[in-house]
Amino acid sequence: MEKTKKDVIFEKFGLVATKIGNQIHLRTLRDAFATFMPFMMLAGFVTLINYVILEPTGFMGKIIHPDTLVKVQEIGVSIANGTLSITTLLVVAAVSYHMCVSRNYTNQIAAVLVAISTFVVLTPMKTMFMPENASKAIEVTGVIPVTHTGASGMFVGIFVGLLTTELFIKLSTNEKLQIKLSGNIPPAVLKSFNVLIPIMITITSFAILSFIINQLFNMDVNGLITKLITGPLSQVTTGLPGFLLITSVANLFFGFGIHQAVISGSLLDPFLIQNMQENMAAYANKTEIPHIINMAFKDTFAVMGGSGNTIALLIAIFIFSRRKDYKDFAKLSVAPAIFNISEPIIFGLPIVFNISLIIPFVLAPIFSLTVAYFATAAGLINHVVVQIPWTTPPVISGFLATGGDWRAAVLQIAIIIVSVFIYLPFLRVDERVTASMALKNDN
Repeated sequence: MEKTKKDVIFEKFGLVATKIGNQIHLRTLRDAFATFMPFMMLAGFVTLINYVILEPTGFMGKIIHPDTLVKVQEIGVSIANGTLSITTLLVVAAVSYHMCVSRNYTNQIAAVLVAISTFVVLTPMKTMFMPENASKAIEVTGVIPVTHTGASGMFVGIFVGLLTTELFIKLSTNEKLQIKLSGNIPPAVLKSFNVLIPIMITITSFAILSFIINQLFNMDVNGLITKLITGPLSQVTTGLPGFLLITSVANLFFGFGIHQAVISGSLLDPFLIQNMQENMAAYANKTEIPHIINMAFKDTFAVMGGSGNTIALLIAIFIFSRRKDYKDFAKLSVAPAIFNISEPIIFGLPIVFNISLIIPFVLAPIFSLTVAYFATAAGLINHVVVQIPWTTPPVISGFLATGGDWRAAVLQIAIIIVSVFIYLPFLRVDERVTASMALKNDN
């Protein structure tokens, strides 16, 4: 009877998790950021190469003339301009495309173009510029500031991508708004005329909305969204308590078979990516690093060996386990774990639907992230300033993500050692439960 109740609880939890994971807008954001991530990684590599390896005041400056290094750095700067500086444009396109996929809408290119166009309509084409030796800044018009196309405008991009695409799809599927053409007309021309009126209505509607907001509040849409939504949400999700809570819930979901990206990918990643980009920009400009918590911080200290820092569980099994089948699973899982892929151990041992191991699976990242956070705040390790691939092996990841700080690699080793002992008592319990169930089945 008790087992039946437990099964019912697990089943209900799984249904709730699946429902949340399949929510169309959350799924769209998750897929969009997965599409966008390679650009972040490229920007991370460029930051690492430009400001660690090619730094004129660093070790390479003693081998190659500093002026030559500065010249070579221009390659990386141009790549940063095509990635970091247009983050929001990339996000608008990715979100719009995946919204179309989620809605099974086939004219995806039209929706993406409408979203990009609308974003530019909402973006004020002016900025303040301080001329050399001047005492007062002047307003320059006819330009789009990087503050709007880069990381700072990301949430405007998300809202534009979602809202404009939703509106455009509704309008373009209304047959009354389609222009019917007869004759032997090329498909591309026919498609464009079918969405002509929806395009005009969508873009014009947002232009009018932007005008009204500007007249009522004396601010643009970017400023209003930042003040009302982005600012408060960012403080909650990337403050330590909120960050730990969402990460823990995401890992708990993974313990019930729903990938942690369902939660963290939708609720955390937009904020973490924005923080990461601002850190990379500050590092490149040699200014104060603004954020401790960011995308690579999570990957570096909470995904060692995979979700739940399961490299520690594998080490615990190899050293302390008395069960041959557990060690066999660990041997199969160790190669993927080196590259932070934990699915073999999560579904093979398993951790999923196994309360004995779900508990440390949630606790170990809480410990590691808390320690890394306060170590960074105290200046014991450098801030994480380079977006590295999440598959970068532990210890190496700490060194690279902090711009070459060996202390971060040492901290990772220390965290892994302590995490082994977080997993160990729960591993012992799990082995006893497995042994008793095997004995019961034999009888």
